[in-house]
Amino acid sequence: MKILFIVLAILLFLYLGILFLGWIFSSPGYKGPVSDHFDGKKFINPGGVEAKGFKDLIKWMRTRESVKWEELTDTEYGPPPAAKVEGDSIAVTFINHSTFLIQTMGFNILTDPVWCERASPVSFAGPKRMRPPGIRFEDLPKIDVILLTHNHYDHLDIKVMIKLADQFNPKIYTPLGVGEFLEKKGIGHVTEMDWWGQTTIDSGLTLLCTPAQHFSGRGMFDHDRTLWVGFAIMTDKGSIFYAGDSGIGEFFQEIAERISPVRLSFLPIGAYKPAWFMSSIHTSPADAVKIHKILNSPLSIAMHFGTFPLADDGMEDPVKDLKIALEKEKVPEEDFIAPKEGVGIVIE
Repeated sequence: MKILFIVLAILLFLYLGILFLGWIFSSPGYKGPVSDHFDGKKFINPGGVEAKGFKDLIKWMRTRESVKWEELTDTEYGPPPAAKVEGDSIAVTFINHSTFLIQTMGFNILTDPVWCERASPVSFAGPKRMRPPGIRFEDLPKIDVILLTHNHYDHLDIKVMIKLADQFNPKIYTPLGVGEFLEKKGIGHVTEMDWWGQTTIDSGLTLLCTPAQHFSGRGMFDHDRTLWVGFAIMTDKGSIFYAGDSGIGEFFQEIAERISPVRLSFLPIGAYKPAWFMSSIHTSPADAVKIHKILNSPLSIAMHFGTFPLADDGMEDPVKDLKIALEKEKVPEEDFIAPKEGVGIVIE
């Protein structure tokens, strides 16, 4: 009887400990008026599409396949980017995963900055970085603008966000609800945006917040309590579209209509296997090529691949499947590229 009591006490202690950690890691939820994609407590995808639930997660974890990921430790960092790029030219440096440095019209824009070793709330568990960032954090030029699409750990690295805010004091644009989380960490200069919201970054640069099909959360008690988005940087010469994380949906047609003409797109191609579990929240390479065509984008750059093992696709699968999809859809490979981290790309 005494042993049973001790076992029950230990289990209760562990359960309460898990709940406490789940609460600690959870971010504040958005508080605002009800809309067509916010029910007063949680956000809703276009068309009501839902991410798979807990039972499906358990099924996936029980049946998931072993895939090949090899940690790369001997890759070289890319050279320091230019201090700035004036005029209409666009210089793009792929850091890796979904982090890009976009330089145009004298502005340095950083997307979903992540330099952490694990996409996780803890340093000893969770998806591990399998290749170093493309450039050193210390080699970044002055960052003027940061775009955050949602609060997942592989898109919002809070430690690096604090460093960026302290060092550069950039303008930060986030979905609804994410700003409060940043402000609680002492980060200011934050503007929250809703789907189809629009704001002026500076003369000649307009930012449009676009819908996405995904979900949000950093802990056990904040599931879908903050919004997830994409962004379009709109200029007189055309739009730069950054999709964030998303499954494919009819809303991409409306995005295309609103931001046309598109000059450059960043589209995710990783974390898509198994399709039955991932397709509602992540685009496959084949889906990404379809979106590329919907947007009528002259150039698309792949992202969200080859850095963190988040699903059942292997390290090389997204790039291989992208090539297959491009051939099937008769899209030239030079129109949709999977870049090497640290290498600059210039679009005139």
